[in-house]
Amino acid sequence: MTKEQGTFHWGHEALHLEIVLDDDGSPRLTHLGLPGEAQRIPGASLPLVEVTAAGHGRGWSGNRLVGTDLGGRLRHRTHHTTRDGDWHTLTVHLHDPETGLVAEVTYRSPNGIPVLRSEVTLRNVGQTTLHLESISSLAVGCLTPQEPAAIDAADLLWAENDWLAECRWQRQPMRLTTPAHSGRVSHANGRAGFAVNGQGTWSSCGRLPMGGLTDRHTGRTWVWQIEHNGGGWRWECGERDKAAYAALFGPTDTHHGWRHSLEPGAVFRTVPAALSFSDDGGPDEAFAALTRYRRAQRRPHADHQRLPVIFNDYMNCLMGDPTTEKLLPHIDAAADAGAEYFVIDAGWYDGDDGGWWDSVGAWQPAASRFPGTRGIHEVLDRIRERGLLPGLWLEPEVIGVRSPMAKSLPDEAFFRRDGIRVTEAGRHHLDLRHPAARAHLDEVVDRLVGEWGVGYLKLDHNIDPGSGTSAHPGETPGAGLLGHNRAHLDWLDGVLDRYPHLVLENCSSGGMRWDDALLSRMQLQSTSDQQNLHLYAPIAASAPTAVTPEQGAVWAYPQPEDSLDEVAFTMANALLGRIHLSGRIPELEPEARALVHEAVAAYKAIRGDLPGAVPSWPLGLPGWDDPWIALALRTPATTYLTVWRRPGTDITATLRLPHLRDTAARVDLLYPSASRAVPAWTPDTAELSLTLPTAPSAVLLRITATDPGAL
Repeated sequence: MTKEQGTFHWGHEALHLEIVLDDDGSPRLTHLGLPGEAQRIPGASLPLVEVTAAGHGRGWSGNRLVGTDLGGRLRHRTHHTTRDGDWHTLTVHLHDPETGLVAEVTYRSPNGIPVLRSEVTLRNVGQTTLHLESISSLAVGCLTPQEPAAIDAADLLWAENDWLAECRWQRQPMRLTTPAHSGRVSHANGRAGFAVNGQGTWSSCGRLPMGGLTDRHTGRTWVWQIEHNGGGWRWECGERDKAAYAALFGPTDTHHGWRHSLEPGAVFRTVPAALSFSDDGGPDEAFAALTRYRRAQRRPHADHQRLPVIFNDYMNCLMGDPTTEKLLPHIDAAADAGAEYFVIDAGWYDGDDGGWWDSVGAWQPAASRFPGTRGIHEVLDRIRERGLLPGLWLEPEVIGVRSPMAKSLPDEAFFRRDGIRVTEAGRHHLDLRHPAARAHLDEVVDRLVGEWGVGYLKLDHNIDPGSGTSAHPGETPGAGLLGHNRAHLDWLDGVLDRYPHLVLENCSSGGMRWDDALLSRMQLQSTSDQQNLHLYAPIAASAPTAVTPEQGAVWAYPQPEDSLDEVAFTMANALLGRIHLSGRIPELEPEARALVHEAVAAYKAIRGDLPGAVPSWPLGLPGWDDPWIALALRTPATTYLTVWRRPGTDITATLRLPHLRDTAARVDLLYPSASRAVPAWTPDTAELSLTLPTAPSAVLLRITATDPGAL
């Protein structure tokens, strides 16, 4: 870090940050990007943090924040840097003498990775309570140079994320939401731009908590994520002081009914947010940087390196109706195919009365489903006898209205609003801040894992009980939800502290709670509940934008009525992520079953490379209806490429792999071996021409430089 004439700098070889102190001590972030380019790309600026509170709103004059919000009144007190292993940290201390508000803005970045992580801690050292209404986790006003042409060239990125249609990235010119003003207008009012919100308990319902900005000419790109496991988040991107800015928030009063009374002596911490950067590599390089960052900051776990193959009995298989009789042949088929975990999904606790939806919560096996003296342990033992580790489905945060736990747990252990227990679709929602709620779940996990020997838990979440819970006097539902969200993360940490080899899958009606707060702890992410193999392709190909490849679980569910091309297609969906094998494998004809076995073998041959690979999209980020889709994962030595062809298009596509320009390479077909695919590599243009004669069809290719020194 250096400081000169009211300016200080911080960063490393991949990322540089510049903060300028105004004459009154107000700090402004004036540059973020590569080292040495601050003078070449002059930028606009914003205060480091925006804070609004009752009586202290958001105020702009022209294109400049004038300080009527609390963030604009904060003055620089001091700053310091630290280094912890690969992580660089800058902490900037700010204060407002009038109100007694103190803010610590903490920036962190892993060495060599162009990603900035930010969170803000507020302290009240004054004499009166401050009623907070919003706090930015990260505000950056210098995403583009202060040139109208830079805004004209900028495209916004965001991802629609709906049930069965997850991870659909959109791109549109920034000028559609931030129009240029005529010469008669001297300044903007500060409110134009594009904003995305998350609401409720599903953090990614409707939109992923991510976004981005890219220059369509130069490739300079920013991609950001809000690391929050609840729906209370917001980001906005617009124009300020002739440059693009982004501001990232957790819950706010206006959008989520969140308020927090910061009493004298009290502390509040925002949810974290992260921003990745690519100088000229476009979205692909920004997502690659974010992939490396996610690996650097998540909880270490052996599963991230082993990548075992998982069979789950739900999707296009037993669909929530497991019994001993039905499970045994699937266990044998899964073992024969090469699976290493076998997960019994929903329904294992459902008795003769049926309708398990509103009776869940005790998590005891149903004797009617598992008859005999051993009950469910007969199935668990069979799984282990075939060399697999057993897993179970669990929906920990809900209690059905007909469950005995609905009566045995106190009202205070559940979400409540206006003193009334919240009921959503026949279920109550636990508030994990309450010790009785947490003790109940700990008992369940200790029984299933500690006593039964279950090694995998699929943690699902299938209701959205709305704005949150007001469990304490004066607490807004949004504040209660944030408190529960943080308690949920703490509970997960406790589970993994007790059982460090346990594998946890993050599921929420597929991908409705797809966020980095949960994925920094849990080992896998369910990417979708989509049952159509053709529609799964764009979800599978887009998944590495939001999750590391080794954490993205994709269903591969062959059916006896599928053609051989369709069997290969559904298996290919999962080969550059995590295989969630399912379907009706015992009913497959020998040729189809051989394709399943071949796919698992191909995956095991390459999975050692996936934890170090970064993604790119040789045909661009997939569109929902695109006839051709492609995903590449690249390591320093090898590029793996899955290509899908869906019906209704030409038989040949041209894929661009710029990282291999001028590289002589060999292209190998890894799966399916019987494919009639015809690849042709052109080194000087870095283009791969691929012909797939039939549709639907999909292939997994490996591209290796014939001259290793060229890479």
